[in-house]
Order: sequence, then structure tokens, then C-alpha cells
Amino acid sequence: MKRVLAFGDSLTWGHRPEDAARHAPEYLWPNVVAGRLGIEVISEALGGRTTAFDDHTGPCDRNGAVVLPILLQSHSPLDLVVIMLGTNDLKTDVCGSATGATAGMKRLAQIIRHYPYGASGSVPKILFVAPPPCVIGPDGKTGSGRDVAETRLLAPMYKAAAEELDVSFFDAGTVAQASPIDGVHLDAANTAAIGEALVAPIKAILGL
Repeated sequence: MKRVLAFGDSLTWGHRPEDAARHAPEYLWPNVVAGRLGIEVISEALGGRTTAFDDHTGPCDRNGAVVLPILLQSHSPLDLVVIMLGTNDLKTDVCGSATGATAGMKRLAQIIRHYPYGASGSVPKILFVAPPPCVIGPDGKTGSGRDVAETRLLAPMYKAAAEELDVSFFDAGTVAQASPIDGVHLDAANTAAIGEALVAPIKAILGL
């Protein structure tokens, strides 16, 4: 059975914008992909996770570049790593720019490609997923402290980075949008929509 690692933040975890609880399992996009394709999709999702930036305001390490090597080892062998991160990089006290988030995505790809897998498996393929842009939230100005215009730059910049690195790319903003309840997170339908939309590209990448 093919094994995929879904590496993300609260958008992958399934944070409900209305109460911060978790969406029911059937709406989580990794579960949608797994069910549709009959493959194993391991959800490694943490609220607040960044691509490669420190944020010690939470209860655990949120730097994706720090934890990724551990996950590559513990879940090997992997056929594909899907990365949907960057929204938290755009917090003003973390990084604040799409340029920084893109650099972080490139660093994650570098970690995946150069990790010493040894007998545990070969180098997995990589899929960059640009998260849906934030929308104007309750404050009437920003996406929970993020520059909404900056969040819209993630998709074109990730696409260019994916082409540069010869990895796959998908823009989740084409099928899902953030809830105006908090300007960042997704309702159940939009969360599931990402999974449905990723079925075809992941199927193609894995040669299913």
C-alpha cells in the first residue's frame, strides 16, 4: 500500500473556526484522500506550525524544519510528502512575508531530498500545496493578524518554487476559502473539498 505523509498545520488538523474544536474525521482532507484512493495517509498536523520559523508562544515546537526529519524516519518508507504550510509564517511576529514562507517550503523540500533514509526507504516525492488565502476576519482588517494581500502571494510563489525544484504543486485556494468567522480556518465542507481536489493529482503522482 502506498504511504503518504500529510505535513501541515491547523488547516490539515481540521480546526473549526467557530469553536476551535476538530472537524469530524470524515471531513479531514487526509482522510478523504485515503478513503478515495485506498492508500495510507498519515496526518502530521499541528496548529501554529510554520515552515521553518521558531514560534515559542505555543506549548510545543512549531518549527516544521525541526520536526520533519523525525517524521521522515518514524514514518518511513514514504512514497509522497504533501506539505501545506505557510499561513502561520505570515503572522507578523513570526515572519510576515510570503517570501519567507516560500524560502521555508524550499528548505523542507531540501530536508526531504537529502535525509539519509538508508534501508528504511527511498526519497519520497513532494507535493507543495498552497493554503487558501486568509480573508477579512472579525476585526474588519486582517486575517487574524495576517496581511490578507500577503497570503494571496503564497500560491504564485509556491508554484514558481515548485517549478524551480521540480516538485508537484496544487493551489488549495482554487477549491476552498477561509471562513470569515476568524479569517483563517476552514469550515467542514471546505476542508473536505481540499481532499477531493487532491485525489487526482496524488493519484497521478503515485501512478495509481
